[in-house]
Amino acid sequence: MLFDYTKQDAQGASCTAHAWAKVPAPLSPPQRDALKARAKALLAERQAVLVAHYYVDGDLQDLALETGGLVADSLEMARFGRDHAAQTLVVAGVRFMGESAKILSPHKRVLMPDLDATCSLDLGCPPEDFAAFCDAHPDRTVVVYANTSAAVKARADWMVTSSCALAIVGHLAAEGRKILWAPDRHLGRYIQEQTGADMLLWNGACIVHDEFKGLELDLLRAEHPGAKVLVHPESPQSVVAQADVVGSTTQLLDAVRTLDAPAFIVATDNGLMHRMRQLAPGKVLIEAPTAGSSATCKSCAHCPWMAMNALQGVVDCLEQGRGEIQVDEPVRSQALGCIERMLDFVKAHPAAVKTPGLVPRLGAA
Repeated sequence: MLFDYTKQDAQGASCTAHAWAKVPAPLSPPQRDALKARAKALLAERQAVLVAHYYVDGDLQDLALETGGLVADSLEMARFGRDHAAQTLVVAGVRFMGESAKILSPHKRVLMPDLDATCSLDLGCPPEDFAAFCDAHPDRTVVVYANTSAAVKARADWMVTSSCALAIVGHLAAEGRKILWAPDRHLGRYIQEQTGADMLLWNGACIVHDEFKGLELDLLRAEHPGAKVLVHPESPQSVVAQADVVGSTTQLLDAVRTLDAPAFIVATDNGLMHRMRQLAPGKVLIEAPTAGSSATCKSCAHCPWMAMNALQGVVDCLEQGRGEIQVDEPVRSQALGCIERMLDFVKAHPAAVKTPGLVPRLGAA
């Protein structure tokens, strides 16, 4: 069942056009080296750690790894920030990731390179409308994707990421629970198909993954018959149906490293390609198409808000204290429960986030 939220195309200060307007200009090699050196010095001086998502700029990913930080998906980012000894966390990603870090570590200072870096799924699920949705279905267990605001998480029973969503929803379905799911309809549909759970779905979508095209992917596969297709489950059904592997960013990364194939067609944000190339340098990586043959861009799969993260932003937030995340009470404590419930489940069931194996090829839907 799909709940049709007709206002999901968010407008305002954090619209997509505004995000693109704030994407930093490319740096020259000397500029990059100078900013990276300054950022490293500041991280050491402030005893801070950089936690970066796979979708942000490669320079930030490299900086995190070179300074003892982390490059990961949202699940590992949450765990790492909570467990690391550093009292200042710099979160390079989008706003809900910084909020999750603050919810889990209220005593720590959480900074972000740009507080305007948000997420279409978050924007498309306003807390007031979501609260009304929950109130209308009190018999359902509320499960929300990590890509939501702290206020939405405060109304949830469980938070999940794409790496553990199948296991957690499957567990709840086995207990006979009916699910209210938000916000991504494609991920919700995929979980529903895989688990058989009774799910009522919010009608949201990621502006990046929603643009992958099933027909164009089918044509691309014909050009590369030996390539395995890796798909993030936020993608449309016609794309997921052609996948050899469906999984989270970490699971897709592991598939490139471990599967015996010379080439991979990758249907997720192209920011992941940076780490894929580092960990599997001998593999051919092909971006899945987000547009038809008449389009000027065959693959534009990059989140504009992730692209707002930059070396200069890391320097500015550490030097000037800009971009500090705050999550007020009682929202923080109310949201904490659903995140801790997920982390406790994953700790007790480590197989819940294992790398998925090959799935049967279903063909284009």
